[in-house]
Amino acid sequence: MSDQPSSPPAKRTGKRPAKPHRRPQKDPVRFLAFEALRAVDERDAYANLVLPPLLKKARAKGDFDERDAALATELVYGTLRRQGTYDAVVAACVDRPLREVDPPVLDVLALGAHQLLGTRIPTHAAVSASVELARVVLGEGRAKFVNAVLRKISKQDLDAWVEQVAPPYDDDAEAHLAVVHSHPRWIVSALWDALGGGRAGIEDLLEADNERPEVTLVARPGRSTADELLDAVGEDSGLPGRWSPYAVRLAEGGEPGAIAAVQEGRAGVQDEGSQLVAVALANAPVEGRDERWLDGCAGPGGKAAMLAGLAAGRGAALLASEKQPHRARLVERALAGNPGPYQVIAADGTRPPWLPGSFDRVLMDVPCSGLGALRRRHEARWRRRAEDLEGFAPLQRGLLREALSAVRVGGVVGYATCSPHLAETRVVVDDVLKGRGGHQPVEAEWIDARPLLPGVPALGDGPDVQLWPHLHGTDAMYLALLRRTA
Repeated sequence: MSDQPSSPPAKRTGKRPAKPHRRPQKDPVRFLAFEALRAVDERDAYANLVLPPLLKKARAKGDFDERDAALATELVYGTLRRQGTYDAVVAACVDRPLREVDPPVLDVLALGAHQLLGTRIPTHAAVSASVELARVVLGEGRAKFVNAVLRKISKQDLDAWVEQVAPPYDDDAEAHLAVVHSHPRWIVSALWDALGGGRAGIEDLLEADNERPEVTLVARPGRSTADELLDAVGEDSGLPGRWSPYAVRLAEGGEPGAIAAVQEGRAGVQDEGSQLVAVALANAPVEGRDERWLDGCAGPGGKAAMLAGLAAGRGAALLASEKQPHRARLVERALAGNPGPYQVIAADGTRPPWLPGSFDRVLMDVPCSGLGALRRRHEARWRRRAEDLEGFAPLQRGLLREALSAVRVGGVVGYATCSPHLAETRVVVDDVLKGRGGHQPVEAEWIDARPLLPGVPALGDGPDVQLWPHLHGTDAMYLALLRRTA
């Protein structure tokens, strides 16, 4: 035993010893998800375009395995999908309007809210991982704010929060559905008007918008078949399309790029609703010759590739026109290898280079709000505004008028749009046919499109067709078929 005197006891100061400084630990999965959300917010990027290269880069560095990629994908898409609901929850947990919270902070809070309320990640892990992300990307001060807000959110599950923050349905049905199903109120109203019916139908539609859509392949006519694609993906990974004879549905996790027919351009990824539009136009009866077809808004080329193959099978030729040169190049790529004659040009469909009456069939799939594809681009619902439709209206009417001018008497025009909004669908067709807005009426008659989509249920009263995610498993494509009569 030492004979040295023992050290005097330390004086009690009432303060804990300071913790040594710890450098924040960067979580590659959550950091990548944050990067993707910032790109969506800052650059108006689309997550489905931003995320794949980020994942590819992370895999190349060795940071990611397949489970990491799956989690990052769920964090990005899940956060965007439920952004409206999460915003309402976060708003209930902060002491200022959300517009006064910095956007990067909101992104971290939304990522945390999704982990807490929309995944099975344990509460402590969701909070601690989100706070650590905040330390890395926001700094220690704002990380404390994130920690306080997420701890409040963690005290209730999603159902309890929705009951607290959503207005009662009986008081304000549209506002209630907007919070519960994470859609802007104006979109809820517009979709409800287009769909008609009661509460059950609109709730089913909004829920379908929040589900992950299947990946659907198309066997391009004359170049591949659905049977070939099914054989390539195997019976455990692929199913026949529901409605299109050219469609194959991939099981979750299926990789289209691994299929030889896709690599070679003989097949592609295309929603079944988009396929049905091309098939219906191709099968619509025309009077007289059937030799020249036009796709007047052809980019990025999915419908044009189908039409080119179908036209070739009948000895007809397709002209594919796209205003934007870079999109015209995408069309050229989609049509490369088509067995029949075709031409791709960069031209404005409202000031076309072709002569009136030049074509037997014309497809005009017009630019639109994209409200029919919200399940694929979740961020679009927050980016669009009701007033945007006013900007599309003159273009949509102008393109349809030129399409009806381009087709000969007895020929058929297909007016299509990936939106169910009435202002972009039947209202446009009615206005053009009746000459509203100071234009001459057009001599054309409706063709009932429903018989041209055999086996597809719930197509309404016609003669036009509106497809729906919750009824048909497709994007909400609209199609009107018109025959020129004079």
